[in-house]
Amino acid sequence: MTQTETPGRAALDQWYCLNPLEVVPQGGSQNTLLGQTLTVRRKGSDFTVAATNRALPHLAAFGHLWTTLGDPGTGLPAIPEAAEPDRTHVPCGGVTVRASGLRIVENFLDMAHFPFVHTNILGSEPHTEVFNYRCEIRRDVDEVWATDCTFVQPKAALSATDAIDIQYMYRVARPLVVMLYKTSPSAPDRWDVICLFVQPLAPDLCRAHTMMFLIDDTSAQRDLIGFQQVIFLQDRIILENQRPRLLPLEPRMETPTRADASSIAYRRWLKEKGFIYGTTQGPKGRAA
Repeated sequence: MTQTETPGRAALDQWYCLNPLEVVPQGGSQNTLLGQTLTVRRKGSDFTVAATNRALPHLAAFGHLWTTLGDPGTGLPAIPEAAEPDRTHVPCGGVTVRASGLRIVENFLDMAHFPFVHTNILGSEPHTEVFNYRCEIRRDVDEVWATDCTFVQPKAALSATDAIDIQYMYRVARPLVVMLYKTSPSAPDRWDVICLFVQPLAPDLCRAHTMMFLIDDTSAQRDLIGFQQVIFLQDRIILENQRPRLLPLEPRMETPTRADASSIAYRRWLKEKGFIYGTTQGPKGRAA
């Protein structure tokens, strides 16, 4: 399969994020999903989404507009924290990245790069070790989870005042929907939730939408958004220089380490699903 060919059923039968609701303009606008041009129309709080003269299903959830080109069979994953009334909802907008959307998710799962890419924010030298953590494919819910993750972070969140040991959990609920649960500096007995909703524009091009549900009633919205965008733009530099841009599913193409347990589980899960849009197959890096 080449990059211009139609995605397989596993890619078509997913819900994908298009935009934060607040930035969808009144009237009409165009968007792109899996290589297809979409028309999005808005009248007040009502939306329609269409592709090539056919109406598409759509949802408004977690502050974003979602659609599908196929038949997902289920709704979006539950994020109970989004409904908790004392949380600050922070839509951080979308960032276009010249890389496979699956690469974006895998980078999101990777703690080893914190000290080197997010120096003095999410990590620092000499605290570079990724401690052992648990990772599993939870068959009852068909999700990938990484738990018992710990990392020393100089500035874990905008509200953090000192370096602290941060507890993490990662949850990959869909191939391109992933959540990070992390220690909240404002409420140590609860989790802040950072969601990454990835919109695949083409096999090697995507738009990453970040949404946060935080325990933070003191920080200004613009400062929370700015803090998260600094982190993501640091990631984008690395992601756009990775080769291949597509995610290798062939084990011989990249050598994992102990810290890559979540990546290994994620790739295995994708292969089981037959989700190969945005991946390479074989050592020659043929696009799938």
